[in-house]
Amino acid sequence: MNAYEPHVDVMRSHLGRVRGLGVGHSGAEHWWGERASSVVLLPLSTWFVVQMFRLGGASRADVIKWGGKPINATLLIALIITTFYHARLGLQVIVDDYVHGHAYLPMRLLIKLGTFLLGLLGVISVVKLVIAHDSTK
Repeated sequence: MNAYEPHVDVMRSHLGRVRGLGVGHSGAEHWWGERASSVVLLPLSTWFVVQMFRLGGASRADVIKWGGKPINATLLIALIITTFYHARLGLQVIVDDYVHGHAYLPMRLLIKLGTFLLGLLGVISVVKLVIAHDSTK
């Protein structure tokens, strides 16, 4: 080894390096999940913001009519699911990096449960919007 070459100690097993697993044991899969959900959220979020500007000042009946359309309901549900999936992954990274000891597992469970319940609430809200639209016909 040359004196000018940096020496780097790798603290992972050979099998861990092959599988791409880091300290959190999820490695590349977690990284790709964050990137993929970011790519999906970009057009969905843009669509949602544009739609909210279009609906600004609209009546409740107009919003129900808009939300009851199958394409809008589908895109809203996709936005909700992807948003809370992305949030779960991001919060998990924060907990992995900064929470240690006895609080680690409860925090991980709280994040999974919280993002699941909030996402479920959002999906149920969109379903209620579709049902309200169908009942006004």
